[in-house]
Amino acid sequence: MRRFRIAMSRQAPIPVARHPVHREETRARWYAPFSVGVDLLAAALPVAAAFVEVHEPHPLRLAAVAALLWPLIGVFSKRYVPGAWGDGGGLRAVIRDWLVLVGALATLRVVCGLDSVPAEAFTALIPALILTGVCQKLIHRHLLAARRDARALRHVLVVGEASTVDAVVAQLAQRTDHEYVVVGACPVGEGEVGSGVPVCVRLPCESPETLEADAVAVLGAADELAADLVFVAPGPYMSGERVRRLSWALHDHGRSLMVLPGIVEVARRRVRLTSAAGLTLLHIAPPPQRGVHSVVKSVVDRTGALALIILFSPLLLVLALAVRLGSPGPILYRQTRVGRNLAPFPMWKFRTMVVDADRLKSGLEAENENDGHMFKMRHDPRVTPVGRVLRRYSLDELPQLFNILFGHMSLVGPRPPLPEEVAKYNGVEMRRLSIKPGLTGLWQVSGRSDLSWRETVALDLRYVDNWSLAGDMNVMARTVRAVLDGQGAY
Repeated sequence: MRRFRIAMSRQAPIPVARHPVHREETRARWYAPFSVGVDLLAAALPVAAAFVEVHEPHPLRLAAVAALLWPLIGVFSKRYVPGAWGDGGGLRAVIRDWLVLVGALATLRVVCGLDSVPAEAFTALIPALILTGVCQKLIHRHLLAARRDARALRHVLVVGEASTVDAVVAQLAQRTDHEYVVVGACPVGEGEVGSGVPVCVRLPCESPETLEADAVAVLGAADELAADLVFVAPGPYMSGERVRRLSWALHDHGRSLMVLPGIVEVARRRVRLTSAAGLTLLHIAPPPQRGVHSVVKSVVDRTGALALIILFSPLLLVLALAVRLGSPGPILYRQTRVGRNLAPFPMWKFRTMVVDADRLKSGLEAENENDGHMFKMRHDPRVTPVGRVLRRYSLDELPQLFNILFGHMSLVGPRPPLPEEVAKYNGVEMRRLSIKPGLTGLWQVSGRSDLSWRETVALDLRYVDNWSLAGDMNVMARTVRAVLDGQGAY
């Protein structure tokens, strides 16, 4: 909510902006020149060095062609626009553009009648891929840091019914990795706006008789709040035709408009815009949970689990000995958990509690610190001294690598719940069980036990609906940092 409070604190007095001020563009002026400069050098220098080494004729000319083609491809693929740095999806675009560069240079050699492309030329193009990818990542991180500090933002005016305005404000306030901050609203009808954003003017429920009525109200509010962007949420009182007329007025006055379709937590790669008979259609691809994607995930899971078991085998032996000597009882703790499609399975962990911990749980229910169906205590008296260390660094979870090897679990996914927790699930929460549970997941790299139940479910559903192999790799890389940090583990 920090960004929302910052926006509210700047309301009085508010400068009048007759033309939208794109704050992200003014604060990120150096992004494009820096990125283009890196691309030019990353393509020119290695290619020139490689062609000189193999005694290729005209090495400087060939290097100049490569250096010009690389940023030119970036321009056509819109790699230098603010959106490419802001959404974090630049790496895939860089790889795609690099393949285009390789193909374009090979084609040019054939057209110019030169010999076949030497292997050194392809090797020399690899720095362009690496350096450009690193550059995109650095810019993305710099932009995220600026947004977390309430800079590089765009002020948004929301138009829609009161309940929709509140939903939009709440959704945007959950995260700080986007560029939008709501500074005001134009609710349709007399509904109460509970989110606290300033209500500039109310629009009538009925469509106005003149084209200008909505436009005058919305444009006046946008000018008053210096908003650069207008969000419009269609509804029973904000029909498609009414939105269309409002868009005409906004565009004629140089303001941008975004239409909110109402869906949440859908990755952009699953969305495709199309049209038919004048209708604008939003096609949403189904989550990749079956077919080739499922096979690939299973192979990666089992191969990765086997490799980790072999790699960590000395550590597993040391931890087993520590648990055995630390307190009376077995080394492993076996517990029934619920997996994909409600299938129960035995999950193994290093024992971190006293032997009769399950019997003592009923007497501690009143001390539960989780606001949902899980039981969590920051200072659980049942945890042994060795168990606290294991939990702090998630070492007690390592035996679950065998669960992954046997097909019960995945490397990345939602946490496997207990049967008594699943018995309390509603229809939305039950969707967490549509894929295999994971050893790690978005929950672990986002706060673990410090998260509320609502936040945990939201993260799990985001993962279920938007799974990708690249996303799994990202989560596993972030897991290392989360485990070493130990925050939220108890």
